[in-house]
Amino acid sequence: MTLKAVLFDFNGVIINDESIHERLIEQLLIQENLRINRGEFRQVCLGRSDRACIAELLNRRGRTVTETYLDRLIARKAQAYIKEVELLEKLPIYPGLEEFILSLQVAQLKIALVTGSLRLEVELVLNRSGLAQYFEVIVAGDDVMASKPQPDGYLLAVERLNQLYPDLKLEPGECLAIEDTFAGIEAAQKAGISVVGVANTYPFHFLQRAANWTVDYLSDLEFERVQQVYSQEVGQENPA
Repeated sequence: MTLKAVLFDFNGVIINDESIHERLIEQLLIQENLRINRGEFRQVCLGRSDRACIAELLNRRGRTVTETYLDRLIARKAQAYIKEVELLEKLPIYPGLEEFILSLQVAQLKIALVTGSLRLEVELVLNRSGLAQYFEVIVAGDDVMASKPQPDGYLLAVERLNQLYPDLKLEPGECLAIEDTFAGIEAAQKAGISVVGVANTYPFHFLQRAANWTVDYLSDLEFERVQQVYSQEVGQENPA
């Protein structure tokens, strides 16, 4: 077995924007005349889609809404996110990310992105940062109903890479996911994909319990070692 593709998460891996999302979710709750609970965003929303996040926060407060109304809330929050990002002089893209991606290209690996964020948010960031050229496949929150920690997004990314490259014959076990949250790690592993946990959102020792490899920064990843593990056969035990 060989490593053929690397699948990136977006928020917390590509862009350091979790604080923006937290603020906008809190504003949305206030606009809905609902109480904000400290720490709830991290507990409920990190690694999950806006749909899953907002629906759970409303449910916790006894608020039942139709799918149409939920769509409106998600769209309102997305427009607020776009306005916030457009006002930023410089996007908070994680340092060393582009260099890491270029090293994957040198290794002739396919690259995709799997996220719960809406496509319009993802494309805005990737286009403005100059990173769009690197992602051959994007699976966004618009593309799947089930949010991480369900594996649907990762499985769809594998399917789309195979559609784009019919001779690739890609299997989940030939992919590597880059994640920063427990929900994302669980989603990838449920899909049969091993995971590098990057300590951008949670401490290193927290992620180390869940991911196959754990690093403080992507630049710390011993990529040749990872490739060797795949050539031997990817295991489910954490080799770090």
